[in-house]
Amino acid sequence: MTAEPAVPTDLPRAYPSARRLDLVEDLHGRAVADPYRWLEDAAAAETEAWSTAQDDLYAAYRAGAAAGDLAAGPLATDALTARLTALLGAGFVGTPAFRGDRRFFARRTGEQEHAVVVVAEPDGAGGERERVLVDPVALDPAGTTTLDAWQPSKEGDLLAYQVSHGGTEESVLHVLDVATGALVDGPVDRARYSPVAWEPGGRSFYYVRRLAPELLPEGERQYHRRVWRHVVGTDPAEDLEVFGAGLDMTNYYGVSVSRDGRWLIVSASAGTAPRTDVWIADLAATAPGTVPALREVAVGYDAETGAWIGRDGRLYLHTTLDADRGRLAVADPADPGVPHWRTLLPEDPEAVLEDVALTDAGGEDTAPVRLLAAWRRHAVSEITVHDPATGERLPGDAGTVPLPGLGSTGGLATRPDGGPHVWFTYTDHTTVTEVHRYDATTGTTSLWAAPPGVVADLPDVRVQRLVATSADGTEVRAFVVARADALDADGRPLAPAPTILYGYGGFQISLDPAYSAATLAWVEAGGVYVVANLRGGGEEGEAWHRAGRRGNKQHVFDDFHAVARHLVGAGWTTPDRLACWGGSNGGLLVGAALTQQPDLFAAVVCSAPLLDMVRYQRFGLGTTWTDEYGDADTPRELDWLLSYSPYHRVVEGTAYPATLFTIFDGDTRVDPLHARKLAAALQAATAAPLADAPVLVRREKGVGHGGRALSRTIALTVEQLQFVADRTGLAAALARG
Repeated sequence: MTAEPAVPTDLPRAYPSARRLDLVEDLHGRAVADPYRWLEDAAAAETEAWSTAQDDLYAAYRAGAAAGDLAAGPLATDALTARLTALLGAGFVGTPAFRGDRRFFARRTGEQEHAVVVVAEPDGAGGERERVLVDPVALDPAGTTTLDAWQPSKEGDLLAYQVSHGGTEESVLHVLDVATGALVDGPVDRARYSPVAWEPGGRSFYYVRRLAPELLPEGERQYHRRVWRHVVGTDPAEDLEVFGAGLDMTNYYGVSVSRDGRWLIVSASAGTAPRTDVWIADLAATAPGTVPALREVAVGYDAETGAWIGRDGRLYLHTTLDADRGRLAVADPADPGVPHWRTLLPEDPEAVLEDVALTDAGGEDTAPVRLLAAWRRHAVSEITVHDPATGERLPGDAGTVPLPGLGSTGGLATRPDGGPHVWFTYTDHTTVTEVHRYDATTGTTSLWAAPPGVVADLPDVRVQRLVATSADGTEVRAFVVARADALDADGRPLAPAPTILYGYGGFQISLDPAYSAATLAWVEAGGVYVVANLRGGGEEGEAWHRAGRRGNKQHVFDDFHAVARHLVGAGWTTPDRLACWGGSNGGLLVGAALTQQPDLFAAVVCSAPLLDMVRYQRFGLGTTWTDEYGDADTPRELDWLLSYSPYHRVVEGTAYPATLFTIFDGDTRVDPLHARKLAAALQAATAAPLADAPVLVRREKGVGHGGRALSRTIALTVEQLQFVADRTGLAAALARG
């Protein structure tokens, strides 16, 4: 295709050519076209040539933008990089994990590329000294190694940690001696998404590892996990296989060992299905070196259940069984079946139960004194206090843990040896994550750990909620963040503004209030940022999730469109100033938005997306997501997928909005082929001139779907924000103003 004569000289007049196959398959009687299947093969010379041409096109666009309205002002590359660096300069500190006299925690100072694991211990003079135990940059100065997980032994003498390289998320497990920092075990590969459950004494632990690849067919080597028992310092090939044989190959397993070492709990979920089976074994009745005899706790139910043993020896169960929004039950671990459960905290009609914690007197006195429950009410956190015997909420102020604002809490943590304190994180749209401590003795909450770096001066912003009505009448909530001086006394917008609409809508993930440097930089520059709480997420419980999955997936897109239209109708923005933004499953969301409602958006940022929903389960971790989306090998479910699959919804001659795909060559979760195929299809089909609404691909090497170095995060965010500013008019407005 050719562009209009006014195309700037710094952009080519046509998109890179992409060979179009005359490939139409008969899938269960449906004719399904796939003209760009050849782009699935990243190693092919033709694919690499196309990708290189896309790199060149994107570089030309960047050069033109940098020479235009983005040449100066707060959104220029240097200025925006500096501002994002400052907004992220406070760093991060996590909740503590106590082990005897030692305290372990994660921390990233403002200048560090990655978070590190720190241990604090007595210095012998009445104070404390800190030592860094694991620093990904020390392991890899290039910054492409990420810390995936860590777990100290019950005594705090050893630390198991997992790292991966180049964005692959293929965790390799190591064990180090905390006193000396010396490695004492590992590497143990194939430990992706593995918990580590230490036995007392630190001699051994239970963990999850995939079977050796030579034992499996080519297409199944990233599945077939098993629970193993590993003795520190021995060959992992000699590990005892404990559980998983004969079960679903996509199963993810959880494993934990009670503080006293008596009970082993194993859980299993098929892929990302919202169902969990749970078993328990008495290790005291298990002969050394033998497989523990696991008994069913909850197996075969269409519900999620998390189980653990309290310090009082009782079995606690956080479950959605007969409770869409969650309830807390208790049982005897020796008689753990569902018929023997007693509900301690019943389901709340509006709030979702997130977490619980028990306090006691500490030491040998293990009788619970207080029960804390963390809830999410319409995406905003609250913590309540209850009698641990009856579940009754304490009266008056004693029944509530005071929080700094309307935000999000996480990680209720207690000391393994008990006591009256509970630690948790808190964040909101303008508060960097910090750690607070609740004292059950006094009923008070205090700031326990502030971010280690300098907290930036923040713009004067206002956060409010709006409620939109979806196509079927469902109410959909969203957070709106805007500069205070852009609003009237009633909080209404003074004028339409360039606006970013962000969403996810899947896998029961809730978009709760959280500090975001990207949001604050955008709003400070004069934009509006909106986060939509769509069906498919977890904001309103499991029914809310199920209303946006499988055959109901269109509800998610309808909800998103409804929020977009509400923003336009209420005067927040206009279609030529509105951008949508999403990644991963959120990339599918915005891919559906741009193909279903192209006139509603001026720009789209589509990051690490799923877009070919006919073939998604053949790549990356796609097989584990069939319970969320549907199985294309089943005719009825193929119809669900075809009804919205963005790659299959492209219509020749449509004026599609400007679109930026951001993809990562190391992504082993969502294959970059999705973005390549839709980018080629849009470039061939769009009626919009290249200069007016470019379809671009930003490719990054050496990183994957998840964690990345701070500098890479900032660089990516700069380019995404600049693209949106350029296409929604914010850059031009700032240049004029």
